[in-house]
Amino acid sequence: MLPTEIFISHSDQDRQFVTTMVETLQRHGIPAWYSRKNLVGAQQWHDEIGAALQRCDWFAIVLSPNAVKSMWVKRELVFALQEDRFENKIVPLLYQPCEHKQFSWALSSYQMIDLSSSFEDGWRDLLRVWGVGYKPIAPNP
Repeated sequence: MLPTEIFISHSDQDRQFVTTMVETLQRHGIPAWYSRKNLVGAQQWHDEIGAALQRCDWFAIVLSPNAVKSMWVKRELVFALQEDRFENKIVPLLYQPCEHKQFSWALSSYQMIDLSSSFEDGWRDLLRVWGVGYKPIAPNP
């Protein structure tokens, strides 16, 4: 079953990868939300990110050295782990090797999708979560 919308938790420093990721999801008919700009202050976080977390029915976390250092990524993950509606709907995505087990022991109970070594293999694994086949971008003639 396709998600209504996936919340993508990520470090702002990984935004270029996340933008490509969201475009790939959308190309496969999967809507996703991510923060497109720097958020300053707790009120702005609460308003924008909080509303998206309430709206989305899946939660994906992009793991990298930047992400495991991010207080905001940690807050988003803690929120998702506490929400019953995200049970079995949290997808950890390994973008770059990092100490993700030290970041959150709770992630060890979820199937990690490795996007760090083979883009296409990782995407096939990720899209399989929702029963969608990977469609590579056709080369220009």
